[in-house]
Amino acid sequence: MRMQRRYAGIGTLLAVTMLISACTTGSSGSPSGSAAASAAAGTPIDQGAGLCRTVGDLTGTQPSPPAASGTSDAKIGVVTDVGTLDDKNFNEYSYLGAKQGAAAVGAAEPRAIVTQNSADYAKNIQTLVDDKFDLIVTVGFAIGAATLKAAKANPDIHFIGVDQFQAGTDPVAGAGLANYESLVFNEAQAGYLAGIVAASISQSKHIAAIGGSGTIPPVVNYMRGYENGAHSVDDTVQVDLKYVSNDLSVAFNDPTTGKQFADQFLSQNDDVDVMFQVAGKTGNGILQSVEEAGIYGIGVDVDQWLSTHDQAECIVTSAEKHLTKGVQEGIIAFAGGSARKGNVFYGADNDGVGVASYYQFDGNVITDDIKTKVQDAFDGMASGDIDPCKPTNKCYAGKEDKGT
Repeated sequence: MRMQRRYAGIGTLLAVTMLISACTTGSSGSPSGSAAASAAAGTPIDQGAGLCRTVGDLTGTQPSPPAASGTSDAKIGVVTDVGTLDDKNFNEYSYLGAKQGAAAVGAAEPRAIVTQNSADYAKNIQTLVDDKFDLIVTVGFAIGAATLKAAKANPDIHFIGVDQFQAGTDPVAGAGLANYESLVFNEAQAGYLAGIVAASISQSKHIAAIGGSGTIPPVVNYMRGYENGAHSVDDTVQVDLKYVSNDLSVAFNDPTTGKQFADQFLSQNDDVDVMFQVAGKTGNGILQSVEEAGIYGIGVDVDQWLSTHDQAECIVTSAEKHLTKGVQEGIIAFAGGSARKGNVFYGADNDGVGVASYYQFDGNVITDDIKTKVQDAFDGMASGDIDPCKPTNKCYAGKEDKGT
């Protein structure tokens, strides 16, 4: 029988009408977003059956938009990955970074082109090129090749590639262009922290992660970090890693398939009591399955407690890339005449990754001991003393697979 948790007296769930950036919920040097209002801690009861529930108010606060410093006439555009602009995940938070960056420099609100099919990457970028945009943000690993090609062909336009990686140092081979910066996030570090949380709260000692596709290096890195983080707490914990599809539209933009996949997995593994999703909008369906099963869920990329509030009852935390921060900082640097180039790395050492707030789970499910484990691991990765890819050594190094 599945190990489930029930909490009495759920507070009023208010809709969150505006997304919050991962970077604004956290403070430098901290793995968890502490600025968002924490909900009142509840006391778990009736551990045997029923849905995951908590005592307390399931609401959060939103930051004020950045104040403009001057006025810029830069035209800023965004080309999303396949999906929607309101995916409550990667596209939306990257676009939020573009909006906040534009606001910070006094530029007009960015124009966004939403990609419906991966075959349209180049065409969508070219639309902004033809309309004489000064800075173009492209979102996602899969659009990287089209971004590099456009950057080579248009040296007077600055490109920010979110979650892209430039190999080597030769511009012809794919790096070193003065007008192209790639935001590279250390997913393995964020996954490692999530794994510590998962192993620490699991009662069955059987946890899992479902990723969109095993062909996408950031997804694999999240999940391998998760596995290693869990085993740093307890090397006897069973960690299942599964992938939905190599069809990227299904892997990252199909909540229905995500729910079906997770439902089937959980029906075959009914002692799994913590699930980490790494599948974009498809992952929203995975979290719905988690909610219905009454087990603990861990979100990805952004604070999904806030952005996927209908499943907030069971989302313990999220493994965050501070996407909004990265995009915003790139735009501010460009507008200030110090545009960045090459790979721009974000990790624990510069508050580029972390885990989100624990909200209503803080103080009961998430004990002080667990928080100390997470903080110590964060500090160890920031200093370089902890490698989140060890001991499995199965992370991607850039685009080179070290053995998935």
